Parts: sequence; structure tokens; C-alpha cells
Amino acid sequence: MKNSEDPSDDEQYHLEITADDIAETVLLPGNPGRVETITEMWDQSTVRGDHREFRTATGTYQETPISVTSTGIGGPSAAIAVEELARIGAETFIRVGSCGALSADVAVGDLIISSGAIRQEGTSSEYVRDDYPAVADYEVVSALTAAAEQLGYDYHVGMTLSTDSFYPGQDRMGFNEYTPPGSGSLISDLNEMNVMNIEMEAATLLTIASLYQLRAGAVCTVYANRETGEFQSGDDTKAAETASLGSHLLAKMDAVKHSVGADRWHAGLSIESE
Repeated sequence: MKNSEDPSDDEQYHLEITADDIAETVLLPGNPGRVETITEMWDQSTVRGDHREFRTATGTYQETPISVTSTGIGGPSAAIAVEELARIGAETFIRVGSCGALSADVAVGDLIISSGAIRQEGTSSEYVRDDYPAVADYEVVSALTAAAEQLGYDYHVGMTLSTDSFYPGQDRMGFNEYTPPGSGSLISDLNEMNVMNIEMEAATLLTIASLYQLRAGAVCTVYANRETGEFQSGDDTKAAETASLGSHLLAKMDAVKHSVGADRWHAGLSIESE
């Protein structure tokens, strides 16, 4: 039996993979079915692990090494994935998901790149005090923005709300039209605060990555607009391609940093020189 308490244990307890199975950059969809959607657009890939909700594949995109691990739904399982991936060498994480938009100005099918997240989920509170911010790494935000621009996809950058509940926690009625006390104004309140979207994993990912000095960001396809009521399920490819290209651009940014001895990416550097 594998030792779930020992961080040095090579094969990870839940993911059932080792350091030889992953690249330094890992995309994190929720749905295991999205792993194949993502890897279909890569140069090549191989499935390295498939246990519970956690499916992992590794390959290359435009010759850049890259991995993908599905996390399942919500903060608890996402935290497990990040913990175990970090222990075997992952350094950059990009959530690839779906979300609900909060403004009529955001169309179904658009992309939303998170600059940060409101921590309405509970997992991040197990790690740090509640006033600690969940902030995306600015290099990841820059790379995802550049990728969306290059691909010609409509996108928005802004604040995300992460919840633990798809139904009452996102101001939807529960079974038998149950509505908890104080519900009914969440969407309008968030809209007033210029929050862009709602999903269930970003705040956990961003908080843990910041604590562990890792890079993380999130890009989600809008499946629903909560203000207009429009809904459309299906196309995962925009976020997947944006995250894959973003990973490639991050690798180029890192190469430029290394070549000039810079610790962080900044406006004075150009990946065109790489």
C-alpha cells in the first residue's frame, strides 16, 4: 500500500503517477473527458495515469513539454491534484474550465481569464486565513492573454467567484425549489462589483499556488450568461487551445528571462527575441 502521509513517496497516492510522468507545466480541466479534448490538439501525448477523477496525460505542444491532469469538480479534489503534482515537480498550473458569466456584455462562447478570485469555497480556508487573496500569477495571465489574441478568440480578463455549490451557492434553486436564507441577490451584487464569472476551482488553485510560490492561472469558456439566461454547452476547444498555446508562450518567456538573467517577466522583454 502506498503511503498517503509521506510527501517523498514517489508514486502519488491519488494521481498514481511519478515525477517521470509529468512536465513542469500542467493544465487542469475538471472533467476527465476533457483530457482527450486537450491532447487532440497537441503534437503527441500519452496517458500516464487514470485513477478516480484524476486522469493525466503528457506530451508536447509546438514542441513544448506539457501535461494535463483532470481534477474533478470543486476545491477539495483540485487541491489534491495540485498538492501531488507539486510534490513530483510541477511548477505551473493553468485551470481549463467552463463558467457562468455575470454581465450581458460577455457572450456565451467567450473566454474569461481570471486575474484573481473571490474565495467563497472552503478548501482554501483550510490552508490560510480568510483575508489572504487568491491572485493569478501575472506571467500566466500575460501568456493566456497573448494566446487568446493570437488565436483570435474573444476574451475578458477579470475577477472570478469560486464556490463550493453549483446550486444554492451560485444562486440557483435547490431540490424542491429550496432557496437558502439571504439568496436572490448574488448575481446582481457580483455584477455591481465587476466580477466577471462564477466557477468552482480557481480560488483554491490560485491560493495554494501563491502559498507554495508556484505559478497559476485560469481560463474558462463561458457556457452560461447568468444575467441574460442564455446557455450553451459543448465547445471546450477554445479554452484548451488558449491554455496550450499559453503554456508554449510561457516556455518562450522563461527562455528569454534565462538568457538575460531576469527573475521575472516584464514589459522590457520580448519573446520575439527568443
